[in-house]
Amino acid sequence: MLMRIFAELGPWNWMLLGFILLALEILVPGVFLLWIGIAAILTGALSLQLWETAFWGWQVQVLVFLALSLASAYFGKRLMDARRDEETDEPLLNRRAEQLVGRTAQLEEPIREGYGRIRLGDTTWRVAGPDLPAGARVRVVAAKGGTLQVDDARG
Repeated sequence: MLMRIFAELGPWNWMLLGFILLALEILVPGVFLLWIGIAAILTGALSLQLWETAFWGWQVQVLVFLALSLASAYFGKRLMDARRDEETDEPLLNRRAEQLVGRTAQLEEPIREGYGRIRLGDTTWRVAGPDLPAGARVRVVAAKGGTLQVDDARG
């Protein structure tokens, strides 16, 4: 029965699958189903043109769909990466640790063996820097991962 369903895959089934995937992309955003949905719609468009040819069986359609899915996901990733490098008026948006560079705070926990803790706002941050006692004033000079790099604010 499954073989019969695959054998009867028509162009409109591919189109329907593509639009379902595009609708799912809206409901479950992640920018991945978009590229697979585009591949399904393109496979349907090819099927409209090649439906009467002898070689256009379900096996070829599935292979074309898989190839188009990989190609569209690859080009989609490149497109999204290129957009990420564009200039923005808020370069530190969603980069909370980097927004803290330049601020000063008091150590909540002393820096021992290179690591301690400070409180900035409502968050306690792990800090790395020279060994200092609790209560010492420090300045955030960099952010690497979830750790803030600090120096003694006194000089």
